[in-house]
Amino acid sequence: MPRSRTAFAALLALFVGLVSGFAAAEEAVRLDFVNADIDAVVKAVGEMTGRTFVVDSRVKGTVNVVSGKPIPKSLAYPMLQSALRAQGFVTVEGAGFVKIVPEADGKTNPTPVGQGNIAARGDQLITQVFTLRNESASQLVNVLRPLIAPNNTIAAYPSTNSLIITDYADNLKRIERIIASIDQGGGAEPVLVPVQYASAVDLVQTLNRLLTDTGSAVATSASEPTQRVQIIADARTNSILLRSENPMRLARAKSLIEQLDTPTSRTGNVHILYLKNAEAARVAQTLRAVMTGDSSGPAASSSLAPMSTTTTLSGGSPGAGTGAGAAAPSTPATTNPFQSASSGSISAGGATIQADSTSNALIINAPEAIYNNLRAVVEMLDVRRAQVFVEVLIVEITADKAAEFGIQWQALGGLSSNNTQVIGGTNFGARGSGQNIIDTATSIGAAGPGLNLGIVRGQVFIPGIGTITNLGLLARALESDANANILSTPNLLTLDNEEAKVVIGQNLPFITGQYAQTGTQTTPTPFQTIERRDVGLTLRVKPQITEGGTVRLAIFQEVSSVQDLTVNNASGPITNKRSLESNVLVDDGQIVVLGGLLQDSISNGEDKVPLLGDVPVLGNLFRYGTRKRSKTNLMVFLRPTVIRDANAVRGLTIDRYDYVIGEQKKNAPEQRLYWPDTSVPEPPLSLRPPK
Repeated sequence: MPRSRTAFAALLALFVGLVSGFAAAEEAVRLDFVNADIDAVVKAVGEMTGRTFVVDSRVKGTVNVVSGKPIPKSLAYPMLQSALRAQGFVTVEGAGFVKIVPEADGKTNPTPVGQGNIAARGDQLITQVFTLRNESASQLVNVLRPLIAPNNTIAAYPSTNSLIITDYADNLKRIERIIASIDQGGGAEPVLVPVQYASAVDLVQTLNRLLTDTGSAVATSASEPTQRVQIIADARTNSILLRSENPMRLARAKSLIEQLDTPTSRTGNVHILYLKNAEAARVAQTLRAVMTGDSSGPAASSSLAPMSTTTTLSGGSPGAGTGAGAAAPSTPATTNPFQSASSGSISAGGATIQADSTSNALIINAPEAIYNNLRAVVEMLDVRRAQVFVEVLIVEITADKAAEFGIQWQALGGLSSNNTQVIGGTNFGARGSGQNIIDTATSIGAAGPGLNLGIVRGQVFIPGIGTITNLGLLARALESDANANILSTPNLLTLDNEEAKVVIGQNLPFITGQYAQTGTQTTPTPFQTIERRDVGLTLRVKPQITEGGTVRLAIFQEVSSVQDLTVNNASGPITNKRSLESNVLVDDGQIVVLGGLLQDSISNGEDKVPLLGDVPVLGNLFRYGTRKRSKTNLMVFLRPTVIRDANAVRGLTIDRYDYVIGEQKKNAPEQRLYWPDTSVPEPPLSLRPPK
């Protein structure tokens, strides 16, 4: 033991001697530069330390470097860096030399780049990369920016959540300690709190109402992250997830859950759920199908074919034939669109579900376990449904052109003589059409529209007809041009998977059958069956929004018009009809052409006398011709727009409201002095959509 102690003491003395020798070997210098030129000071420090300096031409001025006592040579260069920094200059380490440049240009020079612990010291300009694990690099930039010299930079790289800072080494060491203190892990880990008696969904709603109060001990909507408590219900496990950066607030929220999760003292298990968006009667039917596995019920048809029409009976007195009676039509069995589904009580699987349509609520009587499962299903069903605004443009362009020209003549002068005479002439066109020369001779007012030129020679008596005008020659010329441009723009706003319908037109009766009294046989009272149909524009749309945002549309569109509504037509009016039924898939806001009709028909008619009508030029005296051309162009355009929130509905409403008000003001009659005010008043403020 004595020998070992003696050896250890000898080694320690040797180590102290070597350290003292190295310290003594480093020569001490004294710096005394007062208002000295920078170039002179740099030159002196370069001779002391053996460094090579490259000075930028913009580096000018004087510095003060004074040491009260001798200092080691190793401190001369750091003191020069501090003096240069005070004057706005910086040193940049290069390959075997040191560059002195203005501070603003220092970040653009190749400074040393490091990651992790900072080895450099003093006022050396370096670039450091800090990789954050918990906090956001982008948010931390605003916190660290005031701590960095104005001429130096800090930037965030979100892809790797890193900070890139160029600054002096000593300041970067301080920033490194600040980042290490902040980047400690954002919030606490989520805490799972199982709920045994109550419903997790109901408890979350109660806690949110309680904790959002600014005066409460725990706040979920506070602006500061440390004041927030995130509360989420897991319906599958009937548990609640809690997360907060403040352990005390987390414990407080957990304590509230434990106090609320207690068995109820009341007898029975009746719960009332008020729905926000869904219809209580429909949700009750869905829950019945879930509990019993019975999917029976009125299935919604996806076809949009025309609905069945209403049939009414009209009776008449005996012997009335086919005349319509005055009896009131029977009331048709129609479905009220405002009547909801049945709200009767449903019992299944130990639970009783009652829908109250008045308050749109569900009354559930079930054990706690079953109620918790049903509550989770209701929570997912009671969501705001998207709407679809469908704009339709129906354009129908019709052009009809017709022309007729012909000459007719008659030689009836010999009818007044008893001698044998030759009479003759030409007449074209059916009697009563206004084209025939005989109708015109009988009554000048029977002549058809157009240019009518004739030669009259008094009157002549025709047996069986009477005295008529002796019309020897009739020349007719007529050209008609009828154009129609019908533009319809029906718009529909409906819920997802809900059918919408718009009808613009008339409702006309059509006779479908009749029974009358025949002969002398005893028969029942005569009657008619009448079917009423809509004539005009009919559009029915049922949209379905897919998961990808596209819209599937089941469409039925019909355009009909009355062609003949005469009294002589005992079968009822004659209508023209164009309909389209299709299922299409359209992107949100895209315009699609559903279908079109292009029809062009040409008809030529000519009446003439054989052989004579074919003679050039002179043949026109024995010819009568008509021409007609009809062209119809019908196109249907459609654009659906998905509306998911109230802001989109408000914007759409304001746009349509402003358009209507603008059109009313544009078409308002000009106001004149002493005339009554006939302008259309604007709707009251209560009807205007809020902006």
